[in-house]
Amino acid sequence: MTDLFDLTAHVSVVTGGGSGIGLGMADGLARAGASVAIIGRSVARLEAAAESLRAHGNPVLALPCDVTDEPAIAAAMARVRDEWGSLDSCFANAGVGGRFTPTLDTSLAEFRSITAVDLDGVFVTLREAARQMVAAERGGSLVGVSSLGAFQGMPRQPAYAASKGGVISLIDSMAVELARYGIRANTIAPGWFDTEMTAAGLADERFRSRVLPRVPVRRWGAGEDVAGVAVYLASPASKYHTGDVLRIDGGYLKF
Repeated sequence: MTDLFDLTAHVSVVTGGGSGIGLGMADGLARAGASVAIIGRSVARLEAAAESLRAHGNPVLALPCDVTDEPAIAAAMARVRDEWGSLDSCFANAGVGGRFTPTLDTSLAEFRSITAVDLDGVFVTLREAARQMVAAERGGSLVGVSSLGAFQGMPRQPAYAASKGGVISLIDSMAVELARYGIRANTIAPGWFDTEMTAAGLADERFRSRVLPRVPVRRWGAGEDVAGVAVYLASPASKYHTGDVLRIDGGYLKF
């Protein structure tokens, strides 16, 4: 059973891999033996994250890149291929939350500023990864990161909610279309995690008193809580698992 989760010689890409959920996934992959490329906009943050990942003894690439820049994403995927010879899994995690704006006051420009990252960026990232996988004829694993916002109404965040719902539909489409190439596609839907994006809300006492009691495990999620599921989805253990949504929310939606 141990061999099922051994990622030696496996090559993985994680966008938004410099912190939070992305770094948690990258850390799990690196610990399992994978070579990991992390993509993000902050050079300093990426370098710090890469240094921590290299402590596991496997190759790490830090690739500064904005997921809304289509040519840059294509170039980043090509560099991973050129550097390591293959691409076996890709985790499209980069995202933004945006402001809390009532729907009636949300301009199309503001709406698109969120979907450009949270949906378009996921599409371009996974499309380019899939192109590498199809060309290599090795199969692979594509993973999109959604949110509980895809299942619950999110007042004053219409663009974020629409994007995260769209990620699930996008992944389902890819799962069906790309299965013939040995490529599987799944979605991770995190619950309330303690990250930079959620810091303001989690620091608010009124928010904490309302939300935390609804989490059965009685704590916020941490990066290490997604490490195992990332390894599973990248590994041979999930070779017959595709088109699914894995909720990592401490039981929030069930309570």
